[in-house]
Amino acid sequence: MKPRTIAMSGNLAMAFALCGGAWLCVAPAARATQSSEGLRQIAEKTLREHFVATGNRAVVQADKLDSRLQLPDCPSSPKGSVANEARPSARMAVEISCPIAGGWHIRVPVKLQLFRNVLVTIHPLQRGDGVTAADVRSEERDITRLGYGYIDSLDQLLDRSMSRPVMANTVLTPAALGGRQTVRAGDHVQMIARISGIEVRATGTALGSGDTGARLRVRNDSSGKPVDAIVRDAGLVEALP
Repeated sequence: MKPRTIAMSGNLAMAFALCGGAWLCVAPAARATQSSEGLRQIAEKTLREHFVATGNRAVVQADKLDSRLQLPDCPSSPKGSVANEARPSARMAVEISCPIAGGWHIRVPVKLQLFRNVLVTIHPLQRGDGVTAADVRSEERDITRLGYGYIDSLDQLLDRSMSRPVMANTVLTPAALGGRQTVRAGDHVQMIARISGIEVRATGTALGSGDTGARLRVRNDSSGKPVDAIVRDAGLVEALP
């Protein structure tokens, strides 16, 4: 009878070789593997602690990990981390690592909802209208879904007027308010683009004007192509994906 061939993994083949090719040799006990559920809990805790501040409420849910994932148990407690400059979005990634020499590291996808009290209009407002406390109310919203920014303090309304009309029950955004311009058309600005945790910078020229949080077009000085961006500070914009 033709002998049956047994496929062996690299680790199993090595153990077989160390035993001199004898299956009766007592093999080392299998190493414990890191719990997938434990990794998900670390990812959720890391993201929650990164974004929860006064006035924020985070709801996080880590994706289920591939059932085939086999990570050796870490002698030390695995550590989770998020880039300090990471901005909240509905889909995030937390890097978890085993903090020992030659330790493993993985990225765990996590769904994020970050709730914060923002200002919402009580009634319609017209272009040029001043905005006071009587025109708005504070309401909890998921800011990961507010791609155009938001206003969360009455102090941000001082000396401001509406730059365009808005309907009732509209979240006030910096772009909806006039009166100040952090970036003006023609200004040279630094553009930041963040892709999968990697930050890329380039210089550009603003094609419009706006306050912090306003959306405008910026021409990339290297490629000459215009891109959509959000004003983050004087001379600094973040390219939109």
